[in-house]
Amino acid sequence: MENQFLLAGDIGGTKTILALFSSEKGPLQPLFEVIYASTAYPGLDAIIKDFFSQADVSAATACFGVAGPVRDGRSVITNLPWQPDTRILQSSHGFSKVSLINDLVATGYAIPHLSRSDLFILNAGINTNEGGIGIIAPGTGLGEAIFTWEGSRYTPVPSEGGHTDFAPIAEIEVDLLAFLNKRYGHVSYDRICSGRGLPGIYDFIKAHFQLEEPDWLTRELENAEDRTPVIVNAALNDTKPCIICSKTLQMFISILGAEAGNLALKGLTTGGMYLGGGIPPRILPFLQTETFMTSFTNKGRMSYLLNDIPVKVILNPKAALIGAASFGLGLKFKTI
Repeated sequence: MENQFLLAGDIGGTKTILALFSSEKGPLQPLFEVIYASTAYPGLDAIIKDFFSQADVSAATACFGVAGPVRDGRSVITNLPWQPDTRILQSSHGFSKVSLINDLVATGYAIPHLSRSDLFILNAGINTNEGGIGIIAPGTGLGEAIFTWEGSRYTPVPSEGGHTDFAPIAEIEVDLLAFLNKRYGHVSYDRICSGRGLPGIYDFIKAHFQLEEPDWLTRELENAEDRTPVIVNAALNDTKPCIICSKTLQMFISILGAEAGNLALKGLTTGGMYLGGGIPPRILPFLQTETFMTSFTNKGRMSYLLNDIPVKVILNPKAALIGAASFGLGLKFKTI
């Protein structure tokens, strides 16, 4: 029997997920799946080789959602020294076809396949099947994408909008911009609304308000390879409340809400805004406060429009993988 397997992947700065799919089972039922720590490998090619050695089977085609811009079948992963190329991957592994799509585009292709339990509603808004869709995803970096409604189907508009200049809307945010500008030289939303960005906000809050760091937190931060999970866990810890971490997460959410509103206006996403990435499900208690939606809708004369847009958090951590599989299997995005 002819091999009809598809190899699909979600290629991120922190982790890479590869899985085998078939048109018979569809994008929700992987036949074999492995999760890798991205930084432990020199490139995607090495991970594919390891995957096939474990799966003991090949695939006819492949589709990868990658965390970076895709141009002419090639991509530079934003937070990894990887540069996957469809031609090289096709030749190296005998695929008849290889597709690279932006990981936020992949996440969008997953939306029709998500169940109610995969989504958490922040704002019910007004539901419509004929409006653009926006996706903003804080993870290792900040991803953004828009899907426009073309009358019978959705068409993706890939974006690197997370790297646009940060625009402060409050005096304290002006101070944050000055603080981070000294550190980086250029401050984008990605520098703030991402796992990489949270420690920078923390450092600013600590210095700006001259707050004393608890001894237990100092020890945890000093011993951590990545300060972000420590900061988030401390902000969510009701038994050992940390004002620095709470203020850090509040500022993060406020700026994320403002940028989500910016994306909604630019894409006229009356079909809904979706928060993807690994961070939103983790910080749901903070997202449910009024901070996010207040920033999201605070757009002057356009506030009424933002109030009507449904806003949902994607809880399924494998949405980008599902979307890559959907695209690779040739499934069209016709409805939500």
